[in-house]
Amino acid sequence: MNIIVADDERLSVEYMLPLLRRLEPEAEITGFTEAEDVFEYMERNRVDIAFLDIEMGEYSGIELAKRCIALAPCVNIIFVTGHSEYTLDAFQLHVSGYLLKPVRSEDLQAELEHLRHVIPRHHIRVQTFGFFEVFVDSVPLKFTRTKCKECLAYLIDRRGARVTYADLAVILWEARTYDPSVQANTQKVVSDLIKTLREANLEELVIKSRQDIAINRALVDCDYYAVLDGDTSRLDAFMGEYMSKYSWAEYTVGELVKLKEKVLGADRG
Repeated sequence: MNIIVADDERLSVEYMLPLLRRLEPEAEITGFTEAEDVFEYMERNRVDIAFLDIEMGEYSGIELAKRCIALAPCVNIIFVTGHSEYTLDAFQLHVSGYLLKPVRSEDLQAELEHLRHVIPRHHIRVQTFGFFEVFVDSVPLKFTRTKCKECLAYLIDRRGARVTYADLAVILWEARTYDPSVQANTQKVVSDLIKTLREANLEELVIKSRQDIAINRALVDCDYYAVLDGDTSRLDAFMGEYMSKYSWAEYTVGELVKLKEKVLGADRG
């Protein structure tokens, strides 16, 4: 579990950190006093719970929460503030909770026990270099259909961008028209994928609406994402192959080859 505390008053951050560490001793807990540092951290790390001050420098807590939700749609936002008048605005954002200062340990515990979004207790590792595989606590995830696996692979490749079902049909079936038959087949693949994830307690791995679907990038440990986030050491495992079974992955292969050549050139220089 990854928890952050953001408050422009350092004393407030220092007050919250030990409370949380006593209640969640195995969690990774980080404090921030600057909003921009929060955004930078969330771009590179999965955050499960964010305790936010309602007023933080040039950002209001509401604005800060909106940015956090944009970066991690399933993050649990809990406002911590001395201003009770903001309660309505906070809950219109569908945040997880609201705490008034000074925070009591028992109130904090209650919020942790009633989070809006379930926090996955599994480690999800996605391998894209070579053949595509998903490992849940080191065990390969079993898919009922090869198209379900390809569907998830494509969502991973899109890096959290939403994919319409019509666009997904082009990938899965090379469909030129999204007629009722193609639509039904595509919806069946998506339904089977959701069922597979639900049975593995991984339902929140994808974000689904009536029109489109996306991967929840924040929930996975992925070699490809790690490279994009600056960990070029992970390129050691890239030997020119990426999601080898899928022809649509060739564009990303080219990008990775260029990136590896650039890194090797910099090392030689």
